[in-house]
Amino acid sequence: MARSGIQYGDVQQAIDTLLSQGDTPSVQRIREVLGTGSFTTISEHFRQWRSEREQNRDVPPPKGVPEVVVTMASELWREAQEVANQALAHYREDATRQIDEAREAAERADQLALDAQQRENALAEHLRHTEARLETLNRELATLESNQGQLVEQAGRAEQQTERTQKAFEALEKRYHALEESGQKERQALQSGWEQRLSQEEERNEASEGKLMALLDTLRQERAQQDKAHQKRVSQMEQKLSALEESLASQKQVLQQKSRDEQNAQEHLKRLEQENQSLKEQNAALAQEREEIEQRLIETRSKASEANAWQQALNEQVEALHRKLQELPQTLEAARHKEETKKPPR
Repeated sequence: MARSGIQYGDVQQAIDTLLSQGDTPSVQRIREVLGTGSFTTISEHFRQWRSEREQNRDVPPPKGVPEVVVTMASELWREAQEVANQALAHYREDATRQIDEAREAAERADQLALDAQQRENALAEHLRHTEARLETLNRELATLESNQGQLVEQAGRAEQQTERTQKAFEALEKRYHALEESGQKERQALQSGWEQRLSQEEERNEASEGKLMALLDTLRQERAQQDKAHQKRVSQMEQKLSALEESLASQKQVLQQKSRDEQNAQEHLKRLEQENQSLKEQNAALAQEREEIEQRLIETRSKASEANAWQQALNEQVEALHRKLQELPQTLEAARHKEETKKPPR
């Protein structure tokens, strides 16, 4: 509510003063004329004055005004309204179009950002699965390497067993040679004794020879059995070595395949990281584009606000023109009266 310090009549008088000086009334100009008063009080009285002027806009002109003046004033008023309406429609249409374009661009940017976020989430999930699979492959590779170490250790023990068997065979062969040499020496000794006591100890010599032959047969059989057992052990060791070599070859193939899988997984992971980096760059570009669109939207809104301010100023100018047109009959009447008073009496 307006304060009692500044009354409506004071504001109306100040507006009339401004109009008579050809100035456009405003709250600031009215306060300058009054020299006091709050902006709130003056603004309320100014709105009341404009409302009354708007209601009295269609009031017919006073009598005595020439019809040509009324027609000209009406035509000027109509043209001013058309110009103002056209300019206002143009500004409103331009502002509405820019706002719609900015809104559509913002919606497209939001949709692109949402699509990019979904793709980024899918790639992150795929990357997580790939990393889990790579970790599993690494554990399997470590297990295979451990198994390979055990197989190598088993192969070493088998080689040691083969060496021990070879040494045992060589010891048996030395023993056989020693026994054979000892038997030969014994045969030689017996032969010399046979020659000396041939007639007396023929039966005894034959018995000794039989024992020797039996001993030789026994040694040959033992050697044959040892050779057979050795060959069997050697064959078994060769089979084990062959199986170990095949297992090692298979493990090497598995390791090579795991290595290739790991290399492929690393290449795939690298591609995923590149795609992720590309998506991040796209997101940054979209964010920048969105900021630019928001800045354009702010500028468009600012232009729309300026258009509204321009419309208000234009309305004030039109009102001032309307007031001048309303005051024109009085001015013409005063001028006519002044001319009549200047005429000499008849």
